[in-house]
Amino acid sequence: MKKILYLLLILSTMASCKKELTIEPLSTGTTETFYRTQEDFIQGSNAIYNSLRSYPDRLINLSETRSDNLYAISVLGTQLYDPINAFRTDAVSNTYVNAAWNDNYNAIYRANIFLDQLDQKGDVVGAALRERLRAEARFLRAFYYFDLVRYFGKLPVVTRPVTALEAVEIPRSPVADVYKVIIEDLQYAIPILPATYPATNIGRATKYAAESLLAMVYMARSGATYGIEGPGMGLNEYNLALPLLNDVINSGQFALGTTYAGIFSYATQNPGVNREAIFDVMHTSGLNPVLGASFVSLPVPDAYFTSVLVKPAQLGGSGRPTSYDLYNSYEDADTRKSFSYILYFTQLGIPGNRPFLKKYLDVTKVPAVITDWGINFMAIRYTDVLMLKAECILRGAPGAQSDVDLIYNQVRTRSGASTASNVTLAQLYAERRREFSGEGSRWFDLQRSGNLVTTMNQWIAANDDLKQIQPVIANWIIYPIPQAQLDAKPGLYSQNPGY
Repeated sequence: MKKILYLLLILSTMASCKKELTIEPLSTGTTETFYRTQEDFIQGSNAIYNSLRSYPDRLINLSETRSDNLYAISVLGTQLYDPINAFRTDAVSNTYVNAAWNDNYNAIYRANIFLDQLDQKGDVVGAALRERLRAEARFLRAFYYFDLVRYFGKLPVVTRPVTALEAVEIPRSPVADVYKVIIEDLQYAIPILPATYPATNIGRATKYAAESLLAMVYMARSGATYGIEGPGMGLNEYNLALPLLNDVINSGQFALGTTYAGIFSYATQNPGVNREAIFDVMHTSGLNPVLGASFVSLPVPDAYFTSVLVKPAQLGGSGRPTSYDLYNSYEDADTRKSFSYILYFTQLGIPGNRPFLKKYLDVTKVPAVITDWGINFMAIRYTDVLMLKAECILRGAPGAQSDVDLIYNQVRTRSGASTASNVTLAQLYAERRREFSGEGSRWFDLQRSGNLVTTMNQWIAANDDLKQIQPVIANWIIYPIPQAQLDAKPGLYSQNPGY
């Protein structure tokens, strides 16, 4: 079955320098001459999707590693993730923090260029396709801005191509203004995007992907503020999220996977085949240039590949162990435990018994190139939509306790765990932690919960055996603005407090 392949398209010949703000100003180079045919616009759309390839890695690096899911203490020298895991203030210059800013703004730049060219020259693709491509681009722009606001809070908002001189005059906007753009883009996209695509277009955004994302936006806005200018605004918009989630659920397009392992099978991963998949980051291995995935290897120690599988080293370095309290929170009968983790650790000849995440690891499909795993990443999956519905009800949106219990018990029954009644919000969050381990939702769940600081500090006190993690303060719920952005035009941005 054919996927949409996220082909890298060079939209500009602009030469960047370290003193340029990464809002990607418009270059007159190839941009003005590229968009001439329908195929040009299809490739331009694909280029916006291409920026999703770094999204799964970012979730591992900035959400999982920051949270209580991973005890990512390196034992083989300094690792890039050390400042993230330990809440160090020198994260201002961290590679992963820089990448989160740069990659998302590069994608937004592509979307803005594309939308501008669609306005000017879109007649060549016909009215129906033009409107669908516009809706896809606005969905993706919303997706990237939502990723940014959850990591950084206030942002420079750019919704059109800008010149280099304009770029260095755009300040950060309040979080409410960032959300305004996100919501407007998604509200525009929902009635235009199709419910499904033919096989030749698998991987493109659907109406249900946009509805799910908008529900997540309302829920993020509803989260606690912690007294900072972060993603939570305390707005209690769960009643706005619930109808969107219900529309996805009632569509009949999606269903809970029969088995937990089957959700992550390489053989049945594409949307339409895997009915858990609402929106995927698509990967195909064995191509040149490489279009496979690298997130699979990130939590796994290289020694597991070299010593156990007798394969080349991957991207794990010393690996990022799963925290013991997460691992031990699974019941013995819970199939998610044996499927998702391996008990293995050997570094410098020192054996150990720490769990590592292997949810996406198929030992029969280790690629020749370490960034070329052939597995999709479900950026939005159906179980998440169901559990978000349960959360909305527990937070006061219309619904009954029996609806919450049904969803909770469906998820647990699938994995062989025991059921419960009168499920609480705390139980639901604990179950989300088990269900979505390694999928990048934990840090954002903690943000939304209102209990992030308390939860993390309790976890650090009980689990930081090596005493390397600082006690968490509210300011560290969001990341610092990258130092390179502050240096580009001193005074334009102010650093997030606490860094």
